[in-house]
Amino acid sequence: MKSTKHPRTAGHTRRGVLAGAAGLAGILASGRAPVFAQTTAKKLVFAHINPAPESAAVAFTWMAEEVNKRSKGALDMQFYGATLLSKELEIMNAVKAGNVAIGGPAGAAATVFPEMGVFLVPYLVRSYDQAYRMFNGAIGDQLDAQFQQKYGLKVLCFFDYGFRHFWNSRRPIVEPKDLRGMKMRVQQAKVFADTINGLGANAVPMAWGEVIPAAQQGVIDGADLPIVNILALKAYEVSKYCSMTFHNYGPTVNVINLGIWNSLSKDEQKLLLDVSREAQARIRHDTESVDSLAKAKELLEPKGMAVNAADVDAFRKVAEEKVWPAYQKQYSEMWEQIVKTQA
Repeated sequence: MKSTKHPRTAGHTRRGVLAGAAGLAGILASGRAPVFAQTTAKKLVFAHINPAPESAAVAFTWMAEEVNKRSKGALDMQFYGATLLSKELEIMNAVKAGNVAIGGPAGAAATVFPEMGVFLVPYLVRSYDQAYRMFNGAIGDQLDAQFQQKYGLKVLCFFDYGFRHFWNSRRPIVEPKDLRGMKMRVQQAKVFADTINGLGANAVPMAWGEVIPAAQQGVIDGADLPIVNILALKAYEVSKYCSMTFHNYGPTVNVINLGIWNSLSKDEQKLLLDVSREAQARIRHDTESVDSLAKAKELLEPKGMAVNAADVDAFRKVAEEKVWPAYQKQYSEMWEQIVKTQA
């Protein structure tokens, strides 16, 4: 949506100007409207790894438009999906340096922020409700404080790519044994490789930009993605099967350079946080609403994929035996906090 500018009428009388000023002063004094400085707009460049129709890109396009409209010209947020920087780590380095105001690590969150690796341990996060309570609650606040102190980054919102499922070109994956001998692409954080290797496949670390060509050429047999991104990134064009394993919950985060954040007024900061939380809700809805066997069949089978249910309990049992022990020891304090949110 575009900002609507109201033309000023020419030839105001002195009485009219005074009355208008008094009225504005009354509104501001009452706390009914935030104060945004009517000076040159503060430019906020926002880089994201994927374009629409990826759910986060859609929500962040909306977010930029809303920030610009609601700030009444005080802020100029410019969103770039997959056009400014081509890799997650490039985006994060630019945000840390302040060359780009806002961005996030997308699926590489645990690579950029090792503190987030614990949430990717397979089957530790059991539901969307649990995840939302964690990241919009005390755990999210704790991570925000850590990121500010350690990385010079302020969290605007946590969001997610949903639970990950396997897609491949060889066979349906119903039980862990079905993964044997498969070469599955993983992101570069260690927890992803440990998950895939632990569950029985062979992990192949690879940046997303290489995945589709690798699948086409047989370098990999498949990979894992949430349903929302199997759709948005067109993985169905290079795979035949989607197996609903729900093995990793994929949280990530949207951050702003702390120096840039501190340069904003309190009203501008509140506006960014408010609209970020609204964008978060949009992403969560789009992600969660397609993450079921019935919906995946409805959306993917017309595109040529066979969608099957998997024995989630069997996969969870293997994960608990082969993957959990090392991470429970590594993240002992946060692990206990996460377990408490499962109830």
